[in-house]
Amino acid sequence: MAEYVMLDNPSEKLSSFARDAKAIAGVDRARELAIFAVVVECGSFSAAGRILELSASAVSRTIDRIEGRLGVRLLLRSTRALSMTAEGRTYFQAARSILLELDDAELQVANQGAPRGRLRISASLSHGRLFVVPLLKEFAALYPEILIDISLTDALVDIAAGQADVAIRFGPLADSALTARKLSENRRVIVASPDYLARYGTPQTPADLLAHNCLNFNFRRSETRWPFRVNGQYTWLEIKGGIEANSGETLGQLALLGVGIARLGVFGVEGDIKAGRLIPILEEFNPGDVDQIHAVFIGGSNMPTRTRVFIDFIAERLSS
Repeated sequence: MAEYVMLDNPSEKLSSFARDAKAIAGVDRARELAIFAVVVECGSFSAAGRILELSASAVSRTIDRIEGRLGVRLLLRSTRALSMTAEGRTYFQAARSILLELDDAELQVANQGAPRGRLRISASLSHGRLFVVPLLKEFAALYPEILIDISLTDALVDIAAGQADVAIRFGPLADSALTARKLSENRRVIVASPDYLARYGTPQTPADLLAHNCLNFNFRRSETRWPFRVNGQYTWLEIKGGIEANSGETLGQLALLGVGIARLGVFGVEGDIKAGRLIPILEEFNPGDVDQIHAVFIGGSNMPTRTRVFIDFIAERLSS
């Protein structure tokens, strides 16, 4: 481990890191980064100035100074709007990452790692509403200094780009530098309403689905084939239908309305199955169709304490 000491006469004993720090000490980089980030978010110098309590000309001079130092154009100005160049996008991503890390570092030092600050959580519409949101009352009581910022969406948020701190995801995970922690599992079931089955008949084998309206997800990672076990062999059947949707709740509602047959997580339709509003079909061909549920986040030693305590909390609650 490196040891740092205070020098009485440091003029010629500076490390390369200290020399770099000395070179930039005269420039308030954090302030410039913050101003640039706000300009990009607001889309104009005047709007950014109102938020920052600066004049539009002062904001513009700051951007000019950054561009002059870097020797590249970051923003393209027009009478209507601002737009980022390729270099501007790179600088904005770096600025946002640096500012978030600086905020986390100051919070951790000021509070000795106490869990506090904004925690951005992304969860799916149905699972989030049924299982995650009900847990937030307890979590908020345990950690009153954490500001919970939750978004329910079945869209795939970009954690690496700073769109969320933690995302709760279903199914196989793509290879990435993110860290994943398994929370629980969700069995899938194929269902239809009694009305639909009365009108169109109940499929007796997976192949019978080819004559039915099968409802499916429309997001990019969705699978247009449904898995089955036929004569001891694991097979996939390409399904087709007239409606696709971006959430399990929507597909469940369509199935309840008798529009078609849907393959959904049991957690979202269990009540409807018990009440007889939806009927599971082809269960003898179900191959153990299960989605694993993970919390996905940026791990490592610099992970904020608020993120760590939430993942521990949600893992303990959902695993049971």
